[in-house]
Amino acid sequence: MELDARTQRRLVALVQVLGLAVWFSATAIAPSLRAEWDLTAASAVWLTASVQVGFAAGAVVSAAAGLSDRFAPQRLLAVCALGAATTTVLLAVLSQGLGSAVPLRTLTGFFLAGIYPVGMKLTASWAAPADRGRAFGVLIGALTLGSALPHLIAGLTPEDGALPWRAVMLAAATLAGTAALVAVVAVRPGPDLAPSARPRPGQALQGFTERGPRLVNLGYFGHMWELYALWTWIPAYLAASAAGRGEPAGTISLATFAVVGVAGVAGAVLGGRAADRWGRPAAAVTALAVSGACCLLSPLAYAAPAWLLALFLATWGASVIADSGVFSTAMSEVADQRYVGTALTVQTAAGFALTVVTIQLVPVLAGVVGWQYAFWLLAPGPVVGALAMARLRRDARAPAAGGAGGRGA
Repeated sequence: MELDARTQRRLVALVQVLGLAVWFSATAIAPSLRAEWDLTAASAVWLTASVQVGFAAGAVVSAAAGLSDRFAPQRLLAVCALGAATTTVLLAVLSQGLGSAVPLRTLTGFFLAGIYPVGMKLTASWAAPADRGRAFGVLIGALTLGSALPHLIAGLTPEDGALPWRAVMLAAATLAGTAALVAVVAVRPGPDLAPSARPRPGQALQGFTERGPRLVNLGYFGHMWELYALWTWIPAYLAASAAGRGEPAGTISLATFAVVGVAGVAGAVLGGRAADRWGRPAAAVTALAVSGACCLLSPLAYAAPAWLLALFLATWGASVIADSGVFSTAMSEVADQRYVGTALTVQTAAGFALTVVTIQLVPVLAGVVGWQYAFWLLAPGPVVGALAMARLRRDARAPAAGGAGGRGA
């Protein structure tokens, strides 16, 4: 039976939504864990940072072994989704403190490295270059929604329930297990999947030694400097803002879901469409400029009325992710087509390793200057990223400088 490209892209996106539900599962219930396990703010950071470390390690292993280029991607996707679900179940059932939680969260991140990059490769195999920005935008929207789901689950979980944080973790694990089933039963690689090639260790360095991939990576690193630290610390920023205005914190989890999930999906889809219409670099520079401006304006929004703060964060939540699919699309076009999976995996490995730094530093700065000014730390990322992508736009030799069908940006 002939496979339909649109249906397959939707299935890959569904796997991303379900599989990545475990990513911020511990972050969403961090307040409950801090109270139950008597954690300090500094130690609780590792509930998120350990996932980023595990993801980077998993991506490095995958890139070094060429896993995403050597094995059937849908099977690798299924195995990793099942692994992420299993480690999350173990945490929910067995963990009694950070001593067991951090290793399990690290393993979760390790398996997630086989979901997101592999999903990008599968999406590229079903998307013609003229539509690839839009397809990747939908995929990134799926990643964003999946990452935000635990906040929605936590927001709907009654605080007086029996061990609600464990219920949140089990719910996220169930979604990831479902992702594994969908991947192995229904997902298939597309006709544009490059033939497998023998691993070449030096190929992992292409993103740093060749001009086009290097500029795309610099743009991506600037984007990642901002993205995950913002996603991690939006709840703390919102809670401190509400306290500063003398208002109850309200439903912080649901508000975070709205910013990360709802606004993020809209931004990712719009960013993908813009990349196809106006070119990859132009779309990335615009998104980075808006999110960078939000970094700088965050102290003013912090003290603004609740409705204005909500509008501001919706804009930030959309713009901070709008360019993510752009970098994936550009890399899939400038990298050696035999090693696209490796190139995307190396890109994400380095980017996620960088997120550990900002996730750790933001609360440290908040402890010194307060949450009102803490997000200023993120502003250099969009600046560097925008400069790199502007350079790529001016470089006529880089294939990524074109938009749909090779149209110049």
